[in-house]
Amino acid sequence: MTEILTQFYPWIKAFHIISVIFWMAGMYYLPRLFVYHTEVEPGSDLSENYKQMEVLLLRRIINPAMMAAWIFGLTLLWLLWDAIGSDAWLHVKLAAVVVMATYHGFLARWRKAFERDERPFTSRQMRIMNEVPPVLTIVIVIMVIVRPF
Repeated sequence: MTEILTQFYPWIKAFHIISVIFWMAGMYYLPRLFVYHTEVEPGSDLSENYKQMEVLLLRRIINPAMMAAWIFGLTLLWLLWDAIGSDAWLHVKLAAVVVMATYHGFLARWRKAFERDERPFTSRQMRIMNEVPPVLTIVIVIMVIVRPF
């Protein structure tokens, strides 16, 4: 099985990167929608519009992209484990990816709160939480490209 997958390594890597790009696009946009949603009156037409945008973004883009990123990423990890499995940069990168996936779970929970017309955070708090994905992205990219340790 490993020999067959190794032949497709460039394709697996390409689809991993594509999946991550889609996942991150959604992870950057959904918290921004939450900022705007927090600032409108619960039950208003605009609030209902945000609810629909949030659920579609999460279900049609972010969730499938995250699953694909994990599948392709774990496949790459399996193929490369003997070469890089003990490298410290990889462990930091994987930890940051787990934190990103956990944050994804929090976004899904907050979306359900907005669906119930609850406001889990203030606009200012949501603006701060909007910075989590960019910070994690910086850590992940530096670990993969620079491999500082």
